[in-house]
Amino acid sequence: MSDANGKFPEIKCVGVIGAGQMGNGIAHVFAVAGFDVRLSDLSEERLERARECIGANLDRQIHHDKITEKDKAAALARITTGTGLDLFRDCDLVIESVVENEDVKRDVLKQLCPLLKPDAIICSNTSSISITRLASMTDRPGRFMGMHFMNPVPVMQLVEMIRGIATDEDTFETVRGVVEALGKTSAAAEDFPAFMVNRVLMPMINEAIYTLYEGVGTVSSIDTALRLGANHPRAPPRRQPPDGPAGAGRLHRPRYLPRHHARALRRARGLQVPALSAAGQIRRGRLDRAQVGPRLLRLFERRAGSDPLGRSPVFAAPRHDVNATARAPLGFGPRLMRRACGA
Repeated sequence: MSDANGKFPEIKCVGVIGAGQMGNGIAHVFAVAGFDVRLSDLSEERLERARECIGANLDRQIHHDKITEKDKAAALARITTGTGLDLFRDCDLVIESVVENEDVKRDVLKQLCPLLKPDAIICSNTSSISITRLASMTDRPGRFMGMHFMNPVPVMQLVEMIRGIATDEDTFETVRGVVEALGKTSAAAEDFPAFMVNRVLMPMINEAIYTLYEGVGTVSSIDTALRLGANHPRAPPRRQPPDGPAGAGRLHRPRYLPRHHARALRRARGLQVPALSAAGQIRRGRLDRAQVGPRLLRLFERRAGSDPLGRSPVFAAPRHDVNATARAPLGFGPRLMRRACGA
């Protein structure tokens, strides 16, 4: 909404809901840029941890000569914290950055809207949830949009800007101006699942793990190949998906991970090892049927050490019960279990 002179309303006070890793990073960059910041979370303990984290990140910027001690003191003085949403009554822009759960975000937005000024803008820092659906829970869908910061916020330059179906052009341009005031670069995305960055990044991470899983290369060789061959500062095997492995499963639609492989993942040194069965590889033309038996044995020799079938009290299907696929090792169906067991 523009004023009588056709200019966008000035954003002076910014609220951030959620003081976790993303929330405190967003508060940090706004405070350094000269905005008054209101930061809210569920407990004073979380808010204290957030202030400590912001202080440590400011010290890091001082060490790299990006700001001075005076800038740090001024930035911290601009941040007001509290545990209630009343804190945001005088905010011009409020950014929701709570846990990546749509039900939680909906509840927060319902409670927030009655407290705000009529012309206040609301943004969500969601990395994948529909902006249009979230906007429908507010009393101002025209003044609602996505503002997706990258992690870590003080370091990463990009902000994805996502319009909902009802987002006003004035709202979009106002938020774009705010991004520029932060010294960051904006990229406009439409309201599709995972938007742009994660839609491209998650399949790449997933494919890198498949490259490891299928024995094409080791973690070290894949990391080296992508860093030096594609100029990635951190190659996919060493990247942590948003919200951990669960985030990768939520964002990447093909190749979901079967429930009964969860325990195996915890034993895989923190790597998300997707479960594409040997049968699936045959269907995709990646394996000849004659190669299945030896390949499966080699896979399990690598994973399980001395026992070539990878049996353990936790996962293994006993020899007499080859149809017990819920307890079978990674990638095994009943027919392949018979073959691997020599049945």
